[in-house]
Amino acid sequence: MSKTKASRKPASRSHEDSTVESFQRDRKCAAAYLDQVLADGDQQELMLALRRLSEAFGGVPGLAQQAGLNATTLYRTLSGNGNPELRTLRALLDAMGLRLSIAPASIRSIWFFEVGERGPRLVTAYDGVRR
Repeated sequence: MSKTKASRKPASRSHEDSTVESFQRDRKCAAAYLDQVLADGDQQELMLALRRLSEAFGGVPGLAQQAGLNATTLYRTLSGNGNPELRTLRALLDAMGLRLSIAPASIRSIWFFEVGERGPRLVTAYDGVRR
């Protein structure tokens, strides 16, 4: 092995970069992350999560344009002290290809319709296990 190859350090990425890339590859991952942050209920963590997601889905200026929002206002909204209105949050999530959803607090489950030979039926998944 030559000295140049031996002395090279492997390329490394920050945790933040890896997280953003995983959101870009998989919207389900992004949705699960945001769902957990919302379940924890910390406002500043929610703003941080939305900033991370905005970076993954085109950056604040691009998302603001897609959502029909002012970019400067959106930067302020996503600050640690931000407090977005519901319509702003919905517009932002829509631009990311995500949406808000409500579930009972006591049961962590996802409900969906599955179409089979007998027609549609309601199916649920508890903690990712299909029932």
